[in-house]
Amino acid sequence: MKAENAPRAARVLFLASQPYFQWRGSPIRLGFDVRALSENGCEVDFLTLPIGEDRPVPGVRIVRCPNVFFAKKIAIGPSPLKLAFDAVMFAEALFMALRRRYDVVHGVEDCGFLALVLARLFRAKAVFEKHSDAGSYKKSPVIRAYAALERFVMRRADAVIGTGPGLVRQVEALGAGTPAFCVSDIPSSLVEPDAAGTAAARARLEKAPGEVLACYVGSFAVYQGIELLFASMPLAVAKCPALRFVVVGGTPEEIAHWRGVLREKGCEERVSFVGKIPPDELPCTLAACDILLSPRIQGLNTPLKLLDYLKVARAIVATDHPANRLILDESVARLVAPEPEAFAEGVASLAADPAARADLASRCRRLVDERYNFRVFRDGLRAVYARVLGR
Repeated sequence: MKAENAPRAARVLFLASQPYFQWRGSPIRLGFDVRALSENGCEVDFLTLPIGEDRPVPGVRIVRCPNVFFAKKIAIGPSPLKLAFDAVMFAEALFMALRRRYDVVHGVEDCGFLALVLARLFRAKAVFEKHSDAGSYKKSPVIRAYAALERFVMRRADAVIGTGPGLVRQVEALGAGTPAFCVSDIPSSLVEPDAAGTAAARARLEKAPGEVLACYVGSFAVYQGIELLFASMPLAVAKCPALRFVVVGGTPEEIAHWRGVLREKGCEERVSFVGKIPPDELPCTLAACDILLSPRIQGLNTPLKLLDYLKVARAIVATDHPANRLILDESVARLVAPEPEAFAEGVASLAADPAARADLASRCRRLVDERYNFRVFRDGLRAVYARVLGR
């Protein structure tokens, strides 16, 4: 029987101008966000773009704003199109808030400003969730305006969530006293790799017996270090002919471009492009490989791919960059200078040393079991909401 004085479930309007669902970091996290809030006892209305796959979340009402621009895709990061969609989303969110009282308005990235305005209009709490560092995008008037607006929101929100400690430090550096919480990303799937699925993936990826598979997962955005990655491939193959690179991600146009680059360098046949893989199929694909790659060169947030890598316990080669260093050190990864020659040497040397690969892999899974899992993620969001709601 429900206690008479028990507080009612918190009502949350969750705003994100990201395609949901889509195969990349932020949209993957959005699904975990709203699922965790629902499991924490919140009533969640999730307002998002009219773009992306339909992927229901138990206990969550997903609402899509009208597609008045007839858009079929939207670029990563701030853009004029996203700004235009923000205006449409604000109108839709305003209509929703007029019909139902919300306790918290939770805005992700550029929707943080919308969340702040709506929260103040309707006497709710504003939570801003920060996924990226504006400095990691190419400088432009749009990016500079977005960075200024983000600082405005971080000073005035009731709480800010950063996906990594570097983003939390940006909030604290403003000196506004805004409560800032680090709720780290977790692997992109809750599915565990199994022996049969891993063996099937290996059979698909390996073109000849004895190949050493080195896999990259992610978008082809500049901050990911994609140019460094492809520049290192011919150098690494020259050092270790048994290497085969497996690239997961990219659009058809991006893949065609880099195929052409590799063809000119004479190593196209040593690189397999497999396109985008659903998150629940990714664990077996990664477990089927021998080396996993993170060539990140910009940004302060933890690369989501690293959590997927650690989960399957495979040797990692990563650039010695602050973003990778947030969760990696020499005990679990081969960290190298962010230069093609150094990256190629790191990959080739591990490819030739099975014992070193096994040694690095043996310590990877512990981090996921202790710190980067859905239970810890859900508890982190519970702590944020307990603070802003005074519960």
